[in-house]
Amino acid sequence: MSIKSSSISRSLGRVPDRALFALVGLLYLFLYAPIAVLMFFSFNSAKSTEFWGGFSTRWYSALLMDQDILHAFYRSLIVGVVSTIIATAIGTLAALALARYRFRGKSFYDSTIYADTVMPEIVVGISLLAFFVAVHVPLGLTTIIIAHVAFNIPFVTIVVRSRVVGLDRSLEEAAQDLGAGPISTFLRVTLPLIFPAVIAGALLAFTLSFDDFVITFFVAGVGSNTLPLEIYSMVKLGVSPVVNALSTVIIIAVMVVVFVGSRIFMRKERA
Repeated sequence: MSIKSSSISRSLGRVPDRALFALVGLLYLFLYAPIAVLMFFSFNSAKSTEFWGGFSTRWYSALLMDQDILHAFYRSLIVGVVSTIIATAIGTLAALALARYRFRGKSFYDSTIYADTVMPEIVVGISLLAFFVAVHVPLGLTTIIIAHVAFNIPFVTIVVRSRVVGLDRSLEEAAQDLGAGPISTFLRVTLPLIFPAVIAGALLAFTLSFDDFVITFFVAGVGSNTLPLEIYSMVKLGVSPVVNALSTVIIIAVMVVVFVGSRIFMRKERA
């Protein structure tokens, strides 16, 4: 493996820097050009995206007046926040149990955690729908939250567990030697050490929950459409510029959150 890696590095060293920069530029262009086009046409005064009719913010005003989209966005936020909080709490505890303790059936739980991450969403959605129907639970926001919690727990568990495995146990043992109890040790030592992984798992869970369509499509009831379902119902009749405006708002909000979060982490690392 070392011989192969060294040969690869030597071959990459022969590639000119300009060629590498051009390749990276083409890669970023391929990834972000569609997003740039979407944001560009969100300011198009014409309803059609086939030609430019002039700069206008009329579709953002239409977005603020569209109650169906706003209610769907509000429901998506509720589902995303609630399911993220529950899935993060359960996933963090599950990660600690799987990484720290030995118990009967641990290998089975390990395999099921990883199997859930590769399970097709359509299979998960159909199975959850069959379960809710069998136990006579009415479909709505509650079933969507339960489904998203069940779907997100494995992802949070895997992310947090990777951090717990590399954690120095001597720090916790030192806290216990100084008189800290199990709960105090967890809250004041363990949790701060694994907190970046917990935040990463929570962000992943919220992202998966906020833009999930397949599972939500099966477990959503009447009047509980989330934002992906509402957009799907709109684009069946053609792409509306309101969708472009909504997507632009979401993209800018994500960019701001990522930028602020990265700045906060950089300041903490410097401190």
